[in-house]
Amino acid sequence: MIDERQAPSENLDDIVSALAEREPFEDLVQVAAVGLIKAVDGYDPGRGPFSHFAGPTVRGELKKHFRDLGWTIRVPRRLQELKLEMSQAHRVLTHQLGRAPSIADFARHLEVDEKVVAEGLDLAHAYQPVSLDAPPPGKDQASELGSALGARDPEMESLPDRLTLASLLTRVPERERRILHLRFSGNMTQAEIAAECGISQMHVSRLLTQTLAWLRQAMAVSGGSDDE
Repeated sequence: MIDERQAPSENLDDIVSALAEREPFEDLVQVAAVGLIKAVDGYDPGRGPFSHFAGPTVRGELKKHFRDLGWTIRVPRRLQELKLEMSQAHRVLTHQLGRAPSIADFARHLEVDEKVVAEGLDLAHAYQPVSLDAPPPGKDQASELGSALGARDPEMESLPDRLTLASLLTRVPERERRILHLRFSGNMTQAEIAAECGISQMHVSRLLTQTLAWLRQAMAVSGGSDDE
């Protein structure tokens, strides 16, 4: 039996591509891959299906990527967080005080030094949120980021099933998993698989039937399939 922490490589590209497919940036595939690697590394099989852990991890990496796109200069993470805290504090204090808050007001509310508040205010000039009307990186001015965003994506909607399947495949014995790969990724016939593996075609057919039946049942139990 293969270690459950080893996600099968033949599934990783499909999973990552599905996550980033409707975005306009090619480097999102790499960002999602980083998230998936972190998910595989931190996954504990005893805490539930892989999909329940991997999805939020990958989404977190993508959100972090988009948040960082807004900064025109490299800013430490703590100061980026301070800018967000000050934005929230500005709304609260304006409502409470009935006026625009001063540096001293911010400092008391956030329980920080006034110099820190002043630095946070300076950071506001370094942050420029990415506009949907702005052209995507590497594109001409005629194209807009908003027009590049997809609508409903069947590939994205099937992602939970695919993540569950990726997790289940790590529990399939190596020989059966190889047969699945030859059949569905290599498009080989049962006779060709039998010759490749040195077993009879009937044995290949039986292993395929048993393995697919187990996967269907396991996905139904884990909630990864609505059809079962």
